[in-house]
Amino acid sequence: MKKRIGLLYGGKSAEHEVSLSTAQAVTKALNFDKYEVYPVYITQEGEWRKGASLEGPAGSIEQLQLGQGNSAPNDISGFLPAEQENGLDVIIPLLHGPNGEDGTVQGLLEVMNLPYVGNGVLASSAGMDKVVMKQLFKIAGLNQTPYVYFIRRDWKNRQSELVRKIASELQWPVFVKPANLGSSVGINKAENEDELIAAVNEALKFDRKIVVEQGVNAREIEIGVLGNDSPECSVAGEIKPLKAFYDYQAKYKDGNTAMIIPAELTDTVYAELVESAKKAFKVLDCSGLVRADFFVTADNEILINEVNTLPGFTPYSMFPLLWENTGVAYPELIEKLIDLATERYEDKQLLQVKMD
Repeated sequence: MKKRIGLLYGGKSAEHEVSLSTAQAVTKALNFDKYEVYPVYITQEGEWRKGASLEGPAGSIEQLQLGQGNSAPNDISGFLPAEQENGLDVIIPLLHGPNGEDGTVQGLLEVMNLPYVGNGVLASSAGMDKVVMKQLFKIAGLNQTPYVYFIRRDWKNRQSELVRKIASELQWPVFVKPANLGSSVGINKAENEDELIAAVNEALKFDRKIVVEQGVNAREIEIGVLGNDSPECSVAGEIKPLKAFYDYQAKYKDGNTAMIIPAELTDTVYAELVESAKKAFKVLDCSGLVRADFFVTADNEILINEVNTLPGFTPYSMFPLLWENTGVAYPELIEKLIDLATERYEDKQLLQVKMD
């Protein structure tokens, strides 16, 4: 029998468009001889719509964005375990950013006892919050750049004090980021106090918590991690933005970025990257997939920047390209992730839930 796969995409997030591109790419790559594929679209307003089974790789995901399909309250059976009518065997969450990549949807799927691809609740939420992530990295002994963080209320009440703190503790330039967004949304570089204030005000449009990181003169190196309890790493790749930094526009709009795969690294540096990537994967209790992002300085000092628990996943995104250059083609990568989801689900079913 074919497995019934639910593609969960869209989402109430600033990264909605990225999710649509990912869903279209995954749909084209899935093996329709092995899977029945059901699109589950979440509008940018948060409405859930489940469509009929797609007929093949050319099946239209876009039609659900035109108001067709049923909303979740009338169609919850579509998310229940497979033995029930119209149930789904595995969910593939393709939601980037808040309300999808941050553990919220993962918690829903856990409560519904459904297998799903990717990271669980803890890894997703900790991986989304850059401040919590950095604090866990510190506990694990991972080297990283200096940073300062604060919430909207602090900025409103103590702006001058925070500006002085950042100027004294960090060196210019700094990068200002919403703590809970990916895809470089809301990130800006600041060379002085005036630019810092403008950048913080911009970032506060996207999140109530802000992290300000010291800039570093280094290469941007990324590595893919795949697995559950015994993760494996891909070759490393290097990002070379053709502008100030690798922002949303460079990633998804204007193509002002060069990706060098594999990155030119010594065996020693690559081995250290692999060790650090696996350590980050384990300290966050990750499962399925992660893209670990690093800075490598001219003297080969390694600094971890962040991990992305649901990295860009079109065939032209860094994570799939890293694995393609490691010998795992895009369709095979999706199948591996489905198998890893099933493996993790079956492992959880071994837990005792009744007291003797």
